[in-house]
Amino acid sequence: MSRVLSVALEAFPIAGSFTISRGSKTEAEVITCSITDSGKTGRGECVPYRRYGETMESVRAEIENATARIEAGAGREELLSLMRPGAARNAVDCALWDLEARLGGFRVFEKLSAKPPEPLQTAYTLSLADPETMAAQARANAARPLLKVKIGGEGDLARIRAVVEAAPDSRIILDANEAWTEQNLLENLAVAAELGIALIEQPLPAGQDAYLGTIDHAVPICADESVHGAADLDALVGLYDAVNIKLDKAGGLTAGLLLRDRALELGFSIMVGCMVGTSLAMAPAVLLAQGADFVDLDGPLLLARDREPALAYSGSLVFPPERALWG
Repeated sequence: MSRVLSVALEAFPIAGSFTISRGSKTEAEVITCSITDSGKTGRGECVPYRRYGETMESVRAEIENATARIEAGAGREELLSLMRPGAARNAVDCALWDLEARLGGFRVFEKLSAKPPEPLQTAYTLSLADPETMAAQARANAARPLLKVKIGGEGDLARIRAVVEAAPDSRIILDANEAWTEQNLLENLAVAAELGIALIEQPLPAGQDAYLGTIDHAVPICADESVHGAADLDALVGLYDAVNIKLDKAGGLTAGLLLRDRALELGFSIMVGCMVGTSLAMAPAVLLAQGADFVDLDGPLLLARDREPALAYSGSLVFPPERALWG
């Protein structure tokens, strides 16, 4: 083997700021893994997430700890036991997919489906703010068919009503990022049903969501922080209606495919989401998201500057990656 692995830490400015219930940020910090073999280079991008104990330094260290094995020829299947689920494995796994395609002269999508991938309608995310500011965000994006609305506890009902009023023709996903409680859950769910909300993501903290199995709800509830890999799914049956698959949680496209297939077997609806990253991070997720019930791959739309070449977006449509970008 003549493989060489390298790691780069990069930052891309966000257009304005991005705020959820856990805080705000003004740039997307990403790690790019490049693997070169026989004159071809495959790349993968990940976004370390502090919610899961990851930092830029810790994720780089994870990749570096596995570098010798990867340069010696470890493949994607071996990676599933060599590295834990998370951002580091995602960057390496996606780089290996890209490298395999370039060495083999094929496109990654050819290994996943009998038909070419199609453009997908992605959600567009509105940051958490006061109701007036969120209404202004919604009004500015009211032509988009699907909006994802970050909420976060106190004052959420006013936020939800303001957004729905400002974008009456858009379908709405609410993302609470674990910020609701058993005390306010039923009232929030009732208002969401009244307003025709399409989906609610992770209302209660991961590990404290058993209460969801004791209540009726008209609006489907989607697991996000509660699901990382396929092994998590059995415990979520009866609690959630859908699962949000993010490559940075699952640890790559290989694990994401296993998670999707198992989720479908268990009757979950599928959402494919993302952290705030560049087109390189979204590219493999676009292939995973083919046929998904909900797609949330708007990371590059939130940036002031994307990498080049980039994914093509037209309004809320995201197009499959070209070879020059990935896969």
